[in-house]
Amino acid sequence: MQASALSVSDLNEYVRRSLAGDPMLQGIAVRGEVSNFRPYASGHWYFSLKDENSRIACVMFRQHNMGLRFKPQDGMKVVLIGSAGLYTVSGSYQFYAEAMLQDGVGELFQRYNALKDKLLKEGLFDAARKRPLPLLPRAMGIVTSGSGAVLHDILTVAHRRFANMPLILRPAQVQGEGAAEDLVQALHEVAQLDTVDVIIIGRGGGSIEDLWAFNEEKLVRAIAACPKPVISAVGHETDTTLADFAADMRAPTPSAAAELAVPDKRELNQRVRALRGELHQKAMNSLLMLSARMQDLARRLERFNPAMRLQGYAHRLAVVNQALLSIYAGRLREHRAQLDALMGKLQAMGPGETLRRGYALALHEGRPLTDVSHLPEQFTLVFHDGRAEVRKLSAQLEEFK
Repeated sequence: MQASALSVSDLNEYVRRSLAGDPMLQGIAVRGEVSNFRPYASGHWYFSLKDENSRIACVMFRQHNMGLRFKPQDGMKVVLIGSAGLYTVSGSYQFYAEAMLQDGVGELFQRYNALKDKLLKEGLFDAARKRPLPLLPRAMGIVTSGSGAVLHDILTVAHRRFANMPLILRPAQVQGEGAAEDLVQALHEVAQLDTVDVIIIGRGGGSIEDLWAFNEEKLVRAIAACPKPVISAVGHETDTTLADFAADMRAPTPSAAAELAVPDKRELNQRVRALRGELHQKAMNSLLMLSARMQDLARRLERFNPAMRLQGYAHRLAVVNQALLSIYAGRLREHRAQLDALMGKLQAMGPGETLRRGYALALHEGRPLTDVSHLPEQFTLVFHDGRAEVRKLSAQLEEFK
């Protein structure tokens, strides 16, 4: 007779109870290396514990981890105290940690810290070496796996922000043996392209082993020496690789990297329109100010214009000249009247009037004769109406009283 079939939930619940009822799996200590550590907003920690041959999924709820004086990191060796059990929803076997003790640092973590300290002392991570990202790159280079969510996320965001932005992909191996060398070669090839102005290098999340290529010294130095600005987008926000420190900018996700590298075309157009309007307004204000200044200078120049001054002087000269003419005419009339009066007096007292009264004027060679003793033999007598030439017959002196 065939037994009735169990549901998946019944089977998982049976296994969970079996594990929970086994005293060998309760209150046990397990030693291993932390890998793929993920803290959640709820405060719970999810990670893996591994050794050379195996790994187990682990969870440490908030009420157990909140008292810890250290925060675990990938590569850290720890001792967990707790119990093994089954998460029935997914049917996954995992370890429920109730306490955690440090048990030294894993080999990869030691190598990570040693290389980080070395490159830090060399100044490879200095902020002064970081270059700003271009406002509007001619093209964006991408170094990542040729398939997967990372490339899809970058392409989606880039197309949404700037649909006709040229994107140049150089597919590269992102984990495993030879990955660091391929990433270095890919970065070099993309950087040699003249139109590429910014490069995104990255991959999706994973354990410290999965991301180790981005901690290799050769790749970290290649990123620091790259002639084009580099954005690192490796793993999730909580993952930190040495490539992140060497890059000009670190993005928490590939989508965020595309947001940083590719400008929003609509925002750029709005900014250009705003700047054009601002420039036009400033130009108009400058023109108005210059026009007002020119008008002021023209008025000032008009006041000091030599032609205007000469015109003023000419007007004043005309007024003065007219005044002088008026004065001259008045004086001339006065003098003429005085002259006429004097002429009248002179005529009244002159020889003409005397001659009309019956007298005559004796002249010799144009000079008047005033006495008889000097009377020549021949002389001229001037009457009021003519002249007569006469000869002396006789002359005698007489005294008139």
